[in-house]
Amino acid sequence: MMPKKTVMEAEMSRAMARAAELKQDALEYLKVRDQIPCGMSPEVQAWVQVRKRRILQVLGGTEKDWNNWKWHMRNRINDVSVLTKILDISTFESRGITKVGRTYRWAVSPYYLSLVGDDYLNNPVYLQAVPDPRELLPKGELDPMDEAGTSPAPRITRRYPDRLIINVTNQCAMFCRHCQRRRNIGEIDQHASREDVRAALHYISGNPEIRDVLITGGDALLLSDRTLDWILTELDRIPHVEIKRIGTRIPVTLPQRVTPELCEVISKHPPIYVNTQFNHPLEVTPEAKQACDMLVQAGAVLGNQAVLLRGINDCPVVMKKLNHELLRIRVRPYYIFHPKAVRGTSHRWVSIEKGLEIMEALRGHTSGLAVPTYIINAPGGFGKIPLMPQYLLKLEPDKAVVRTWEGRIVEVQNCCF
Repeated sequence: MMPKKTVMEAEMSRAMARAAELKQDALEYLKVRDQIPCGMSPEVQAWVQVRKRRILQVLGGTEKDWNNWKWHMRNRINDVSVLTKILDISTFESRGITKVGRTYRWAVSPYYLSLVGDDYLNNPVYLQAVPDPRELLPKGELDPMDEAGTSPAPRITRRYPDRLIINVTNQCAMFCRHCQRRRNIGEIDQHASREDVRAALHYISGNPEIRDVLITGGDALLLSDRTLDWILTELDRIPHVEIKRIGTRIPVTLPQRVTPELCEVISKHPPIYVNTQFNHPLEVTPEAKQACDMLVQAGAVLGNQAVLLRGINDCPVVMKKLNHELLRIRVRPYYIFHPKAVRGTSHRWVSIEKGLEIMEALRGHTSGLAVPTYIINAPGGFGKIPLMPQYLLKLEPDKAVVRTWEGRIVEVQNCCF
């Protein structure tokens, strides 16, 4: 038998060796982490302020205007002639934007455009907001999720037994170029009529199995405070509705919309879960943090549903940093959506292998809180399917053979009592 001191020394030696292995894994990420631009960094904020001043100059706005969300909505940039006064865009790029704009509407809030640096063609905000000629490629479908075929009542989409969507508007602060509902954008902003919303509420009221309602659009937080309060009040009156969810990119694209008045509405109707969509660390700014802080203080629970997009966030380091930044502002990474096969978005599609590579790089290499679920949507409206790397290699009555996050193959007992 080894002396107790020798045993302790051996255990400490093993522990130190293991800690060194784990440290090396973390250092590999830290070497490249700071190469990814983040909206919180002083370097990024320096050029954001320069861009902001330029936007205010071009639009004739003031600092007071900048803090007013309605000013941003009135002054969304949707014309190439205005865009070229703000960004040094080439004639070739301008022509491409104009051409796409004849088919697909576009608009971007002044705030969101302020996050675009001089290297705009490689900027993840620009790539999400400004039309690309490849949107005209004839690939994909207008409605790959068959929302039209899963709508049993006006404004309702129902794909699951106990939950559904109410689509309340087509309005957004910025029309994402990867939007799954771009067919609904049209040429004008339009909220759902009260008549249609009442019909949707009537459907929910008449189906007692519905316990979870997602209010979305468009962007649900672009409803007036009064209208949002009315919808939430009506849902609260339905006994079997247990939770309400709100789908929004407002904390990302127009955080000024999160006002004390809006938060007062949110606080009146618990429980409310807010699903947002940050797709890159550059979008996590001081303004976004303030908006999220206000929503949390109003009682909302925040989750993020990122979309995996080629050339924007299809990188393990980018996604890992995004998830870390989100947790710092109290937003839980919830889903990474595989891009849907929507017409006009094929240049942003990625392979499933790439998504699995990202999940492999997250699981075990960072805390579970920073590991969302990778989701692919079944065509035809048949719902979400979770995907993950294969960790279960073999399953027998008495044991399982599994792979650890580091790739070690181990056996575990399969107990049946």
